[in-house]
Amino acid sequence: MPTTQVGREAGRIALRAYESGDAARVLDVQRRPEVIRWLGDPPHVPMADLDEALEWIERRRRREESDPLDVTRAIVVRATGIVAGTVSVARAYRRNGDFLDEYEVGWHLHPDSTGHGYATEAARLLLDEVFARGLPEVWCGMFLGNEPSRRVAERLGLPFVGVRQDPWYEGESRLYLLTRDEWLAGR
Repeated sequence: MPTTQVGREAGRIALRAYESGDAARVLDVQRRPEVIRWLGDPPHVPMADLDEALEWIERRRRREESDPLDVTRAIVVRATGIVAGTVSVARAYRRNGDFLDEYEVGWHLHPDSTGHGYATEAARLLLDEVFARGLPEVWCGMFLGNEPSRRVAERLGLPFVGVRQDPWYEGESRLYLLTRDEWLAGR
């Protein structure tokens, strides 16, 4: 079965691969400065149009095809069918050019879907999925000041490494590192 067909459900949400019909919602999220400012190094350029959103969806599908541990899922609110946002485990590439076998878990939501616990539920489901696929460990990093993501990481029980120079992004970040054994022992 292709990995992009895998979906998981629990509680109030379901995770599934993004579909072309999600492009308008992707655009609505990815054009918002208050969301994209946490999603990588500056400059933070808002997504321009539906074509760019469709390409974003296609890039995530291709990444998972080439690496089944590089997974992006739409977080769907089961009661409404609305895509609340995104949860992913993505291959991380170091700024210094070193290529290590590292992955980072992350999430971002549409502002109309924050504060409901969807990111925490979604990250739990996705971590279950990628650890079942054999991922040995996952990093989580967030820019200083991203308090909502810090709270999600703490609710997940991710072990805090410290505030350090981020190896993947510019500047200092709050870094967490979770092993598969730690996750399974806590589940």
